[in-house]
Amino acid sequence: MKVTIVGAGNVGATCADAIAYRRIASEIVLVDIREGFAEGKALDITQTQTTLGFNTKVVGSTNDYAKTAGSDVVVITSGVPRKPGMTREELIGINAGIVKGVAENLLKHSPNAIFVIVSNPMDTMTYLAFKSLGLPKNRIIGMGGTLDSSRFKTYLSLALDKPANDIQGMVIGGHGDTTMIPLTRLASYNGVPVSQFLSEEELAKVAADTMVGGATLTGLLGTSAWYAPGASVSYLVDAILNDQKKMIPCSVYLEGEYGQSDICIGVPCIIGKNGVEKIVDINLNDAEKALFAKSADAVRNMNNDLKSHL
Repeated sequence: MKVTIVGAGNVGATCADAIAYRRIASEIVLVDIREGFAEGKALDITQTQTTLGFNTKVVGSTNDYAKTAGSDVVVITSGVPRKPGMTREELIGINAGIVKGVAENLLKHSPNAIFVIVSNPMDTMTYLAFKSLGLPKNRIIGMGGTLDSSRFKTYLSLALDKPANDIQGMVIGGHGDTTMIPLTRLASYNGVPVSQFLSEEELAKVAADTMVGGATLTGLLGTSAWYAPGASVSYLVDAILNDQKKMIPCSVYLEGEYGQSDICIGVPCIIGKNGVEKIVDINLNDAEKALFAKSADAVRNMNNDLKSHL
């Protein structure tokens, strides 16, 4: 199985490292626009093979998409972060041009690939990829909910003082500080609702901490996080390549599901070899439905800034 990752920065390289170390794919191609950068990251990862015990082939490429040919999954992490003084419209305009160009190049060489979108604003870039590539909606996946849910479960484990791997929970809605919806009502610890262990105030704090999880790390690090995002991408790629049928919240194109259409936004999906194999309709209560509708309005408003790129 072959995976291409475009963008060899912190997130892309960490994703490649996790996929290689976990033996998820037999070959990984890292692509970057900077001369020699992807090649250097690929060589560095390759030099860990003898000490970590994996045999995944890792190749770097400076903007040569021919090396990506025949990829089963392609991951797009490329784009620029928002800089001081930059408007949201400017950020979307720049990243839309990058993501669209990258996606079209990838599709030329890997016409059957499943696309995983990481670039921000993630829901809007997923929508752009879907609209511009003309692929079935099961093959375009935004990974934001995977990361948001991992952060949600981490904060729940800290509040409970219990192992994170014993906790189930998910985040739906947009991948943004004000648009994501941690579903505290449905979260559980080994099958028992977490509400039996945590008060409403404690659960509200967990939800609030989850929603600013990315911003918290940016404040601490001075840049965006990369370990958890990279690991989340590898988790999603693993579910696809190994046909795991896992339920993972992802940003996908909706056609009436959850009362929304013509939008990519986070909902629980069954992920397998065909990408999104099913959108799972969970029973939201009235408050959760209202939050989801508000989140969709915010994402749709951001999509309006794509304008000429569609």
